[in-house]
Amino acid sequence: MKITIDEDKCVGAGQCVLAAGEVFDQRDEDGIVVLLAPAPPQELWAQVEDAAARCPALAIEVEK
Repeated sequence: MKITIDEDKCVGAGQCVLAAGEVFDQRDEDGIVVLLAPAPPQELWAQVEDAAARCPALAIEVEK
């Protein structure tokens, strides 16, 4: 799985962190998404896909 983040699109909604907190976090200063695990284990893939689907700004792209 490859995860791509577009920081320019991110609005800091935090839905990704709620869906996959082991993979995503937010910067303290502005809430922009931070990718903690660029190659998450397979058991987290469903959570990562959920996080991408929840993102209101479509700032997370997932490729398998």
